[in-house]
Amino acid sequence: MADLEPECVQDYPRPPVVQPVPQRISVKLGGQSLIVTHKALRVIETHHAPTYYLPIAELEGDLVPASGRSYCEYKGVAQYWTVTLGDVTVQRAGWSYDAPTKPFRALRGHIALYAGLMQTCYVGRRRVTPQPGDFYGGWVTSNLTGQIKGPPGTEFW
Repeated sequence: MADLEPECVQDYPRPPVVQPVPQRISVKLGGQSLIVTHKALRVIETHHAPTYYLPIAELEGDLVPASGRSYCEYKGVAQYWTVTLGDVTVQRAGWSYDAPTKPFRALRGHIALYAGLMQTCYVGRRRVTPQPGDFYGGWVTSNLTGQIKGPPGTEFW
């Protein structure tokens, strides 16, 4: 399994791009495996921790639409989801794009999960921490350097 190379978030592009992820992605919820996949995608953008999108078809849990939608100028309209696995239900645990814009059409059929709402998330062997703040859903890993957007005062960089 390939480990993560050092990356500086200031070197990520703007506008963002979608990339395949060569590492295994694993997520646990309530002591159970929600997903283990080698088919994840990630979106990278200047000053953001990467956002990982996981194939919905490989999720072990159930998804129910949650209230609210949001709009990304690059990807389009996001739908939010409540995730249930066993006895654990997490409201608005993630989001997806049913009809993403052309540059992001690969995201169709994938869901991004908020790392802070899951028990554990891993990219390869590296444990994930949530992107700072309460808006963005990026996954921070120990290979990242630079200033990551999210804390108060960084919203409009």
